[in-house]
Amino acid sequence: MKTLIVPIFLSCLSVSFTFIPSVQTTNNSDPVIISHSDLNDSYFTITTHAAEQIYTAINLQQYGLSREAFEYAWKGYQYLLKKKQISRSDYLTICDFSQSSKQKRLYLIDLTNNTLLMNTFVAHGRNSGREYATKFSNKPNSLQSSLGFYITKTTYTGEHGLALKIEGVDPGFNDNAWRRNIVIHGAAYIEDAWLHHSPYMGRSYGCPALPQKETITIINTIKNGTCLFIYHPAKNYLLGSKILNG
Repeated sequence: MKTLIVPIFLSCLSVSFTFIPSVQTTNNSDPVIISHSDLNDSYFTITTHAAEQIYTAINLQQYGLSREAFEYAWKGYQYLLKKKQISRSDYLTICDFSQSSKQKRLYLIDLTNNTLLMNTFVAHGRNSGREYATKFSNKPNSLQSSLGFYITKTTYTGEHGLALKIEGVDPGFNDNAWRRNIVIHGAAYIEDAWLHHSPYMGRSYGCPALPQKETITIINTIKNGTCLFIYHPAKNYLLGSKILNG
């Protein structure tokens, strides 16, 4: 395990950074991409200066997470806190499906200590795309990923070993996740070795599957009430989500 400590000073606050490496839409059409310029200035009023400090302090840009993805995640996280849907506010997990599946696009952020605890691979659904996820669905048997915010629940042991149940709380986009059996689990098809014989990572039936060697640590860290956000700059989601526009 490699640990890097970087002292950062923000508003007379010293922040240490520790990095441990590797450790829905309602239809099936290609999503329209949205950028900040498509939105009213008031859209991001809930994204506070604290979010900017966290993003900068942890240097999330260096690890591939865009400022936009983090701001959307922060806004939804704050909304769910206000609605008392999050019982554990210490962690925020972001899956950035705007990135290639060959990139480490899962970010587990410790908001208590302002650190990036884990940055690793995560799979998208088989029918969402090959290297890039471009299609998303909330429908059963679609084999596609669902965008939006989730709350982590309890664990169980299944065919993939330890797995984590997640509840989709974005109405119309991922609220069928529970009956679709969308869970976090480990899989051999989302490992570095997979790229030795494939141009892109393996894909799931819609679950955000993780490398087997990190699965247990991640699940045990974020289980029982933390916030998970699966992001893609699809216009119908970003403008249609009741959480992001609440």
